[in-house]
Amino acid sequence: MTPETNIPVAVPDLRGNEAIYLARCIEDNWVSSAGPFVSEMENRVAEISGTAHGVAVVNGTAGLHLALLAAGVAAGQRVLIPDWTFAATANAVFHAGAEPFFADITQQSWTLDPAALEQILAAPKNRIGAMIAVHALGHPAELNALTAICRKAGVALIEDAAGALGATYHGRPVGNFGEFAVFSFNGNKTITAGGGGMIVTNDGAAADRMRRLSAQARQASAYRHDEVAYNYRMTNLNAAVGLAQLERLEEMLAAKRALAAVYDKALAGRPDLAPMPRQDWAESSYWLYAVLCASADDADGLVAHLNQRAIGASVFWQSLSAQTPYADCPRQLTGVSHAISGRVVVLPSSSSLVPEDQARVVAALAEWRGSAEVR
Repeated sequence: MTPETNIPVAVPDLRGNEAIYLARCIEDNWVSSAGPFVSEMENRVAEISGTAHGVAVVNGTAGLHLALLAAGVAAGQRVLIPDWTFAATANAVFHAGAEPFFADITQQSWTLDPAALEQILAAPKNRIGAMIAVHALGHPAELNALTAICRKAGVALIEDAAGALGATYHGRPVGNFGEFAVFSFNGNKTITAGGGGMIVTNDGAAADRMRRLSAQARQASAYRHDEVAYNYRMTNLNAAVGLAQLERLEEMLAAKRALAAVYDKALAGRPDLAPMPRQDWAESSYWLYAVLCASADDADGLVAHLNQRAIGASVFWQSLSAQTPYADCPRQLTGVSHAISGRVVVLPSSSSLVPEDQARVVAALAEWRGSAEVR
């Protein structure tokens, strides 16, 4: 009997013009950050997100770093971020010379709690210089409330939209609610460039400064520099792949949403597994499909069960404030992030996942039972 092939959690869907555009880079000898695909990708992502400007960078973390600098975040300030997010959100704050301030998420969306934000901003001693709202797994945060609170407090809002390209909030694309937003094109994202990120904004002066900072703040072709800067510019090779991917964005989003519907049906009525909560005001990009288990032991058991059947799965984000690098950072928590940490498992979510493999995952889920009900 032939062993079953492995089904990964997320792989690039490279069925478009990627090879053609990469060959064009080689033929034209544009392989560095000076190539034409870079600016084309900036324009395309800005268009998709409904913003005026895009700044292409090497990854999402670099994008968050530059966005924080453009927002005026400085040493001695704190940046409010959700406790349940990828480490890059917190690390970018440190890169900017500031300190993360961890706030909790809601049970209803697993995104930043507006009530917590309002309380934290009301205390001047917290020294909040900016706020980063994370669109968890592609599901938008409660942007109207967060935007209103930040504007009232005079605090910049940055959207960490790493996996949320194509998601909408009340029908409006994410990326144009805050002063800045950042997308990631890492290899596991729906749209990948092999690596890379994109900052989008409606502030032309800020876009120009971030673009300059991403290229060592070099003035024209002369080796003169007007401030300390970074080597953060995306290469033409990455942009070539990214542009080819963007041509199929709607197709891949449709595939992700169809896959989510398959998983939703498979989980319907199960007391031991619950899909990530979704709100009517949001249309998720379904970057990754996640389930909540009753306990961390159940989550580990589900992952082991699926892995034994050559099906990729893993426990997802865990509370950052509980981890060693961030143990001394300030926080104001209600317990939601801690409660779901270690209990969230992501399932195979590639847009190229064929029906036969979807059926394998569903069958494997049907074979497994948790030890208790999800609460």
